[in-house]
Amino acid sequence: MNELYSQAKLAITELCETAKLKKGSIVVIGCSSSEIAGGTIGKNSSLDAAESVFRGIYEVLCEKGIYLAAQCCEHLNRAIIIESEALPNSETVNVVPQPKAGGSFATTAYKTFKNPVVLEEIKADAGLDIGGTLIGMHLKKVAVPVRLSIDHVGNAILLAARTRPKFIGGCRAIYDEENM
Repeated sequence: MNELYSQAKLAITELCETAKLKKGSIVVIGCSSSEIAGGTIGKNSSLDAAESVFRGIYEVLCEKGIYLAAQCCEHLNRAIIIESEALPNSETVNVVPQPKAGGSFATTAYKTFKNPVVLEEIKADAGLDIGGTLIGMHLKKVAVPVRLSIDHVGNAILLAARTRPKFIGGCRAIYDEENM
């Protein structure tokens, strides 16, 4: 479990640096504890694996003042668990995730957050997809892949993304390179 914690901490640290996330940013995390443990997504939920990964990610994000948005599994339509202060005027839905209905990572987030709420959707600034959870629906419009120094957490494939503002009209060359 220490290795999962370390891998998650490294991945989120690299994502925060590469995406240049600021205090108040939102990072969506989709996490299949089944895939981490070597099983098939949705079949072998592991609270221990989810808690280790959550702890590694949450510590880094809290330190930086960045909000963690935990994506539930498809059984809850990939709803989002987030601190209510992150999006105070959002419309909430009424559900409490469980390991086999929402997923172990979302359950851990719900139990850990001070004042968790559940939302149907958000538009996050960056994200980690751990185990093929398909976080794209919760990222802002223009998602850009981020290559990290690791490509797995446990046995789960790790993909990362940041977002950037849309380019509207004109020539792309006139835009600041940092927004590309």
